[in-house]
Amino acid sequence: MAALFVINAAGEKEPFSYKKVYRSARRVGASGQVAQKISDTIAKEAYAGIKTYDLFKRIKELLNKEVPQAALRFSLKEAMRKLGPTGFPFEKYVAEILKSLGYQTKINQYLPGRCLSNYEIDFVAEKDKIVYVGECKYRNILGERVHTPHALANYARFLDILNGKYFKSSHYRGYKIKTMMVTNTKFTTSTMDYAPCVGVDLLGWNYPKNRGLEYIIDREKLYPVTILPALRGYLQNIFIQEKIMLAKDVLKIDSQRFAPKFRIPVSQIESLMEQAKTLLQ
Repeated sequence: MAALFVINAAGEKEPFSYKKVYRSARRVGASGQVAQKISDTIAKEAYAGIKTYDLFKRIKELLNKEVPQAALRFSLKEAMRKLGPTGFPFEKYVAEILKSLGYQTKINQYLPGRCLSNYEIDFVAEKDKIVYVGECKYRNILGERVHTPHALANYARFLDILNGKYFKSSHYRGYKIKTMMVTNTKFTTSTMDYAPCVGVDLLGWNYPKNRGLEYIIDREKLYPVTILPALRGYLQNIFIQEKIMLAKDVLKIDSQRFAPKFRIPVSQIESLMEQAKTLLQ
């Protein structure tokens, strides 16, 4: 299989990787035996030029037969892409993740700089005398990445804010002020070279290695509500407006009150709750 090439989300050729298939199945909760069985099937079915999108779709089908909750988790990247088409729901979702990790978080803040009086900041997160001035980079196109100019602009803005009056107040005496960029996709190699060099923290898909966004989500069970297949169409907007951003929050809904309020069939809410239970097992 070493000579077999597939087409990734960016439209580039890359070698087919049995290990990548195996690891992706294991990451979402499949046993070693099931992951190997799925990897063997995919290796037999793969052909030159197959798109990674089609490979992932097939892996999900096989997972659904073996471990339904793993199949739901396998949809995480797609679920984060559904937090759109604007980036605002993604900002809310990131804020929920940070809150679950113990950060006091505010979104859509305006902070003064030294040179410019007003910068719109996606989030400000505070914990243990560390403050993050954060920027979210939401992407809903397959293969799209966060490039170096975004990191350059983020750092320049951060420096101006740091030299402004906001963080010079007595409240922040002894605090460490940092900046962070969070994305639902990947960073380019040059971005990953530049950001750590100047002290910009990055959090994205598989970055930092084995500590990326998807690992935090899996570890803490902070799945976005959009990962549930029954959440379709206008329901997504209702849930986001009601600040129901996480799948686990669906289990707190009183279906007998919620459904009539928004003219949703009770059965649909109950389907969502059943899917959330399966996901969070």
